[in-house]
Amino acid sequence: MDTLLDTLRTLVGPAHCLTDAAATAPYLRDWRGRYSGSAQAVVLPADTAQVADVLRVCAATGVPIVPQGGNTGLCGGATPLADGKAVVVNLSRLRQIRNVDPANNAITVDAGVTLAEVQAAAEGAGRLFPLSLASEGSCEVGGVISTNAGGVQVLRYGNTRELVLGLEVVLSDGQIWNGLRALRKDNTGYDLKQLFIGAEGTLGIITAATLKLFAKPRQSVTAWLAVAGPDAAVALLARLRGVAGDRVTAFELISRPSLALVLQHIPGARDPLPQPHPWYVLVELTDALVSVDLAGVLETELAAAIAEGVVIDGTLAASETQAAALWRLREDISEAQKREGVSIKHDISVPVSAIPEFLERADAALQACYPGLRIVAFGHVGDGNLHYNQSRPSRDENDAFIARTDEVGRIVHDLVHELGGSISAEHGIGQLKRSLLPAYKSAIELDLMQRIKQAFDPEGRMNPGKVL
Repeated sequence: MDTLLDTLRTLVGPAHCLTDAAATAPYLRDWRGRYSGSAQAVVLPADTAQVADVLRVCAATGVPIVPQGGNTGLCGGATPLADGKAVVVNLSRLRQIRNVDPANNAITVDAGVTLAEVQAAAEGAGRLFPLSLASEGSCEVGGVISTNAGGVQVLRYGNTRELVLGLEVVLSDGQIWNGLRALRKDNTGYDLKQLFIGAEGTLGIITAATLKLFAKPRQSVTAWLAVAGPDAAVALLARLRGVAGDRVTAFELISRPSLALVLQHIPGARDPLPQPHPWYVLVELTDALVSVDLAGVLETELAAAIAEGVVIDGTLAASETQAAALWRLREDISEAQKREGVSIKHDISVPVSAIPEFLERADAALQACYPGLRIVAFGHVGDGNLHYNQSRPSRDENDAFIARTDEVGRIVHDLVHELGGSISAEHGIGQLKRSLLPAYKSAIELDLMQRIKQAFDPEGRMNPGKVL
């Protein structure tokens, strides 16, 4: 044991091989506080070569590896198990922005660069990196790719998977695969990078990535709207996309209980409308052209939607400051929930057309079993992804309710499966949903995943206890 730790200290420097309980504590617990684990050490390598050295040593000694970035995941995927066998490899010191190529609309960055820093580097080159998450100031590129994060602009730009051109990956035995190709077309066999995107560090450690950039929008229109219900929201989305196409960048559905938590727990939050309503949507239209009157397009369609009773009330942001304030109401929902207390959380997706049915049937089924339940529903209705969470207002009642997580989840996930959806839209599997996969994945899917895992990690040392 001491030989391994001494070797790791030599490889990364004593200051970057943490074993003291106080020093390792922040790396051994997930953001939600749901999972905590133990590890032989937390190592923070400075570059890809050091990552490879660490993995070679761990491979030689049979030690499990837990890759970790900003530790902002929501399913316990970056938290070690409680057995204390693993070494946590945190990539936060891999900080280089290696190359920005505006002519090729590409940027290459280390895995420890935060999402906000990628956005800023793209902005500095007159380009846009569109991936946007509430945790963008602290989540890191490696973790974002490993979980195939989604965010608020998937409607127009796609998930992380669609934004990755190439990867650099250290394999379980310490070999380095350099797949940092900034190509849109490369038809030379299997697209290996796709295997690592969304794999949650179970196949290898992503140390760098080449990402797509886009033209920077030159105008943006943001509106907060009260709608008659989820069915009205879906109808409004179809209307706006029919006239504006992919200029509809974001379309978020927010229930009143979601907004109420933000108003209660987030200082400075203000209700955008004079009266409360059961359901809201936050809409954003953007364009790189200034010749298109986006505000006029939105106002015309909203006038028709109001006349039809689809939209009840609303406000258009008159400035970037007002738009940012509206977006904060949406982005602060998770933080407000965290301050309120523990809840049962579901990150699900169904076809956009099935969202109203899902909400109606899931609400009815849960309320029948747990009368008076508080349901907090919000999410990216434009791509069919909802965050669907339940709790009791009273702490004593809530503790008993949280103990019934499995049966609550079964009600929600069985309905999702029936509607052709997914039990994890953008948060991943991690520890949280690992045991659920056999119920909702076919036997052949699981077998193929196990074969891939065996090919890349035959000893099962990469992030054990996660996904499979």
